[in-house]
Amino acid sequence: MAGTEWLIKGREFIHCNCAYGCPCQFNSRPTQGNCHAVGVVHITEGHHGGVKLDGLNMALIVSWPGAIHEGHGHVVPIVDERADEAQREAMLRIMTGMDTEPGATFFQVFSTTFEKVYDPVFAPIDIGIDVDGRTAHLKVPGWIDAHGEPIKNPVSGEPHRARINLPHGFEYDTCEVGRGWAETKGPLALSIQDSHAHFSAIHMTGSGVVH
Repeated sequence: MAGTEWLIKGREFIHCNCAYGCPCQFNSRPTQGNCHAVGVVHITEGHHGGVKLDGLNMALIVSWPGAIHEGHGHVVPIVDERADEAQREAMLRIMTGMDTEPGATFFQVFSTTFEKVYDPVFAPIDIGIDVDGRTAHLKVPGWIDAHGEPIKNPVSGEPHRARINLPHGFEYDTCEVGRGWAETKGPLALSIQDSHAHFSAIHMTGSGVVH
């Protein structure tokens, strides 16, 4: 792997327009035939070379007209406004698949499918992620307003718990599955209602997910 060595640990919330469970996780086509999503990573511990990333956040608004692997995607990268210039550059390099082995992380894989990358947004990212509780909120003023919650049993109304384990995955090892809602503004204006969300602890490097 060429480039700067990096590592991030933290928590992730992803919400897309697929049915609960998301067929993309099983190499099937997306439920609606296309993919629209928002995502955020809170870095509890991380670095890119000598640049510390602890406590910072990074988010994405993404859209593909078909399945992700078919390309033609668009993305708005969003970086925590608290990051200094070196931290901004470091997170953007990670988010765009730089300094990463091919296929090693979802950032790198996604980067090969984008035909349009909008200018990065530097903004406050208000997030809260409870992986085990399957709850999250994500607010980026003027860009994203999203939240996640557990799936409810349609008979009892009780929270339903399901997990996905991808032992060779490029995003997470195990995620908790829930549902989410999102409204976005800007060049990728989306409205995603009561559809798949997942919540996970993440640990990845330029060589891939640490399983």
